[in-house]
Amino acid sequence: MADVCGQMLLGSGLTVLSHPLMYIKVLVQVGYEPLPPTLGRNLFGRQVYQLPGLFAYAKHIVKIDGKSGLFNGLIPRLCAGTVGTIVHSTVLQKSQECKFEAGLGGRKAEEDSLQHVVNETTREMIARSCATIITHPFHVITLRFMVQFIGREAKYSGTFESILTVYREEGILGFFAGLIPRLLGDVFSLWICNILAHFINTYAVDDSMSHTGEIKNCSQAVTGFFASMLTYPFVLVSNLMAVNNCGLAGGLPPYAGIYPTWVDCWRHLSREGNMSRGNSLFFRKLPVGKMYAIDQKRFY
Repeated sequence: MADVCGQMLLGSGLTVLSHPLMYIKVLVQVGYEPLPPTLGRNLFGRQVYQLPGLFAYAKHIVKIDGKSGLFNGLIPRLCAGTVGTIVHSTVLQKSQECKFEAGLGGRKAEEDSLQHVVNETTREMIARSCATIITHPFHVITLRFMVQFIGREAKYSGTFESILTVYREEGILGFFAGLIPRLLGDVFSLWICNILAHFINTYAVDDSMSHTGEIKNCSQAVTGFFASMLTYPFVLVSNLMAVNNCGLAGGLPPYAGIYPTWVDCWRHLSREGNMSRGNSLFFRKLPVGKMYAIDQKRFY
């Protein structure tokens, strides 16, 4: 129990610190660009027009809503994190108990074997998936709180009131908008990370080397970053579908199209070449299909 409480406290702290970053990322993902491009230099030193980065975007939000505006949607996100930690820990514990009750405790695979990695990844996948499904309604509400900034709406004003709003307008299914691509992204990311890290640690890292443990932890972090990059399109599509046609300006044209299914959203973004939109908040190229009046400093 103490471990779970510690995880919740740590998770809540990290959530609060990272919330402004997620807020800005979500607004960029739906295509909201309130600031004009500026002339800058790319990684090769060539002058190009770029969209303002993270800090300029944050200043724009603070100018309109104050510093507290950067934490819009924080409460439902904290609820999601707390509930998710409890569900994740409970499912992992139950799966461990079931494994021992089935008599597998004494026949477990070697920790460095591929079978062990598969077993542990499967258990983690089940725990994460359960936590994601249970907390997805809070995730949907969090995103809609954020997207209200675009149209200056006040449709979602409190966590409980927002739950009632979604239920009245969309029924139970509204709470799970964008769930499938989110689940797929989580599952693919987990398996890519763990399997790739296993092969690197098995065939590229010599156990006789000094600091072997630190090297293996580093490889896990690197493969995790690589996996998140590969599966980012699932995150983008999931977030777009969570706000798609929900009655907010940010979920309607011209910011977002109206998509019957998440597959249609995926195909549309793929055709436009915007599958990585919002992935970087520092060096941001002009979105495909958008026009800018550079001289008038205006976006449209």
